[in-house]
Amino acid sequence: MSAHCAPTIIPATLDEMVEVTFTVSPRVRKIAAHNPHELPMAEYFRQIYWGSGVDLPEENFEALVEGFVLEDVELAPGEKAVLSLQLPSEFIIVFEPVTHNAQFLDIKGEATRERQNLNLVFDKDHTQNQVIEMHPGPLRIALENRTDTRVLPTVCIAGDVLHGLLGNRRPFLTAKRLLTNQTFHDLYRTDTLDVDQRLKITSLTFLFTDLRASTELYERVGDLVAFDLVRAHFQVLHEIVAAETGAVVKTIGDAVMATFPTPDRAVAAALRMRDAMQALNQKSEREDLILKIGVHTGPCIAVTMNERQDYFGQTVNIASRVQGLSDLAGDLRHRRGCRRCQGGGPAVCQEPETGLPQCRAAASRERSPSTPSRKVG
Repeated sequence: MSAHCAPTIIPATLDEMVEVTFTVSPRVRKIAAHNPHELPMAEYFRQIYWGSGVDLPEENFEALVEGFVLEDVELAPGEKAVLSLQLPSEFIIVFEPVTHNAQFLDIKGEATRERQNLNLVFDKDHTQNQVIEMHPGPLRIALENRTDTRVLPTVCIAGDVLHGLLGNRRPFLTAKRLLTNQTFHDLYRTDTLDVDQRLKITSLTFLFTDLRASTELYERVGDLVAFDLVRAHFQVLHEIVAAETGAVVKTIGDAVMATFPTPDRAVAAALRMRDAMQALNQKSEREDLILKIGVHTGPCIAVTMNERQDYFGQTVNIASRVQGLSDLAGDLRHRRGCRRCQGGGPAVCQEPETGLPQCRAAASRERSPSTPSRKVG
């Protein structure tokens, strides 16, 4: 029996599937992980493949690995090898951590003395492999590496030892959380994504703000005073976004586009922005800064556009449109029966027939009919 193994093509998402880790620069200090293709098999699994999301023990790690690994071999580019082993009545995975390929073997039934054969070729062509049923007994695995890098085929028992080792999880930094961090966004504004790369995010919260009647503001108080007011407003918004674990993506005129990992953070930021604008107006004793705010949560695509990180998709468009709707009324409203708004959820509902946003702006708390509406700015 033969199979061709190659990397599986899966749409990249940033939510919980991409882990971000940091390590020391080689210019500061060299460590073994700087050359992953020179790491032994066990250390490659620990430092490269499993990453920081698995809470691996510092002591007796190699002994634990030996508890579920039947055979392993290192193959240089173009190299071939043959493994001979006895198959136990277990579920077996022939796994290659460099290219993330796996062949599953379901070993069951009566034991056999006849040698079973399996041919595995690692190359760039993808072939979806089904689970192969075999009998307990001798197995000969012929391996061939047709890639341009070293591979580490490993025959593992997918039993209690492996599951117990991988079951110890710990929190890790996701790519989505990192890209919505203001400090990281400021330091690596143009270095986050390749210009031709598009990454799907299944859930991200967008907040849009804009100053109402900003043209009239410049005409009323003059360019210098208006510029100082707008600059002070930008500074306050940036501080609030960063404090609520968000990141300002860009500013367009007097408008701000920001992202947050969760809706509650965006709503909290919106309420703080409203209060901050009131404080600035009280300080100047004028109602110069009236902020329009729109919030929406949903899927989007992260890209690099005009030498900076940006986002596209219907979620972004709706958040911008909600901000525009807040110009119609300064109330925080939502329909009592809207599931999306109850329990502190996103501050955007949609009409069931048109799909258009109905909530005006930046909060989603349940209020009784007798409770007065609250102003956004």
